[in-house]
Amino acid sequence: MIRILIADDQTLVRESFALLLDLEGVIEVVGQAGDGLEAVAIARSLRPDVVVMDIRMPNLDGLEATRRLMADPTPPRVLILTTFDSDENLYEAMKAGASGFLLKDVRRGQLAEAVRTVMAGEALVSPQITRRLIETFCHRRPVGCGVPEALSALTPRELEILRLVARGLTNNEIAATLFVGQTTVKTHVAHILTKLALKDRAQAVVVAYECGIAVPGESRIHRA
Repeated sequence: MIRILIADDQTLVRESFALLLDLEGVIEVVGQAGDGLEAVAIARSLRPDVVVMDIRMPNLDGLEATRRLMADPTPPRVLILTTFDSDENLYEAMKAGASGFLLKDVRRGQLAEAVRTVMAGEALVSPQITRRLIETFCHRRPVGCGVPEALSALTPRELEILRLVARGLTNNEIAATLFVGQTTVKTHVAHILTKLALKDRAQAVVVAYECGIAVPGESRIHRA
């Protein structure tokens, strides 16, 4: 059972999402929060697996709430909800540790699949958002960012797979591209995250683009 906390300042949105997720059977909504401060407090109390977090809330927005949760010893996965598909705050949320992004007009099946995807750490959510974020904001990487020393620990194959992850490819697509098994790709991705001390693929994308491993404009994301 995947335990979910929904944080949104609109009661109707929270209750609608709770109803849709509860219908899935394997997902349990354990709490709701109306602002970021409440989301952080409830998450620390109930310890959900995933927090579905609106990015724009009163008192404390979803961005800062995500930062605070990611600073905890065992943080939940965070799935960011927004009505803005070109909001720079979404990129900042990715850097803060959010695992995925969805627009609020998401359909029932997409919402449940997003929760499962974020929980599994297998892929970024809503590629149409992440592609725009990458191409709009990631090219503005800090001066002197360079290549993290930890990247020297990656093998040539792992660097190649990191570039493909940054382009938005799933494990299955990477396997087809490199003519290897999906299990092999999954193992390489796990090694990459471990060597770079990253939580999931979202953070791997940030590292790849900010440090020049991948280049804005190379993204090839066709998934709906």
